[in-house]
Amino acid sequence: MSAPIYLDYAATTPVADEVAAAMCDCLTANGVFGNAAATTHAYGREAAARVRKARDELAQLLNCDCDELVFTSGATEANNMAIFGVAHSLADRGRHIISSRMEHKAVIDPLRSLERDGFEVTWLEPGAEGRIEAGQLAAAIRSDTVLVTLMHANNETGAVQDIAAMAAICRDAGVTMHSDAAQSVGKLAVDVTAIDIDLLALTAHKFYGPKGVGALILRRRARGRMRPLILGGGHQGGWRSGTLPTHQIVGLGAAARLAGERLAGDAKRLGGLRERLWQGLSGLSGVVRNTPQTHCLPATLSVSFEAVHGESLITSLPGIAVTAGAACHSADGEPSYVLRALGRPPRLAQATLRLSLGRYTTAADVDSAAGHIVAAVRRLRVIGP
Repeated sequence: MSAPIYLDYAATTPVADEVAAAMCDCLTANGVFGNAAATTHAYGREAAARVRKARDELAQLLNCDCDELVFTSGATEANNMAIFGVAHSLADRGRHIISSRMEHKAVIDPLRSLERDGFEVTWLEPGAEGRIEAGQLAAAIRSDTVLVTLMHANNETGAVQDIAAMAAICRDAGVTMHSDAAQSVGKLAVDVTAIDIDLLALTAHKFYGPKGVGALILRRRARGRMRPLILGGGHQGGWRSGTLPTHQIVGLGAAARLAGERLAGDAKRLGGLRERLWQGLSGLSGVVRNTPQTHCLPATLSVSFEAVHGESLITSLPGIAVTAGAACHSADGEPSYVLRALGRPPRLAQATLRLSLGRYTTAADVDSAAGHIVAAVRRLRVIGP
């Protein structure tokens, strides 16, 4: 049997061959396996040089300074580091935080934890296309607001927020701003200097790097408003202690370099394939597009189908690797809270496919997937209640 068509690139991407090769060179006795902190000998110095190169590659992709990057185990840790770090550091100045109902669980769960500890969170409601308006944020800021955290691109619908405008509002108000950019880095041009944001989180495995490594961009001006979460050795300027995983960091750097080289071409090609996929599905009646036409990721398409049971739809598509919403909670059986925030009724939210394309997706894959989905929906509507 042939492998299923992979349309779940928003969940994770395969490691690019060039990235895997760079990582393998940092693992064995014949490679650069040393501890980057042990710079008294050649092994450690060689590892430290590879880490510096990776730091340069990621900084070039994001247009920030190398020393503003803190390597983490991924975006979840980076988000936790930013949210708890700022909240605990500034608690004596205020305990009010602003976020939205569209955030990833890696942001929502830390905020819920802070609510239990006495912080107050204002949850902004998205508009019809899943975007927060700048005026909403400006109206929500108070004298005791210490943090705003709003994602750059939504992991389910692909809607992209204007975080540059949000960051400007926060700067004017003297409020720290953080953004979860796990879905946008490597897919969109993310210029940290132009956006002028305080904190930004990312992860390598969303853009053809390895799982288990990411980064928090911590701007110099925000350092006095942060506390580190992980202590024990003072690595990375004291912001995140622990022996650096050289091979993973090298993989992140190589993936960043490749992303920078391919960004414009990949976005154009994948945007065309996404619209081709939508054309293949939109001929069905009762089909709702959750991904906006503009201000969205080029390769994400969220579609809901009326008069279809969601679980039955997924099981009717064994030839396509796809999720019903987001991978982080696709197994819990609950309707997507993101789609509910957009006003979708529970049954429609549950009958949703998140189709995400990537570097290895072809036009033939898109056409075949559309055909399988259309056939499955029609069959289920005939036999279902």
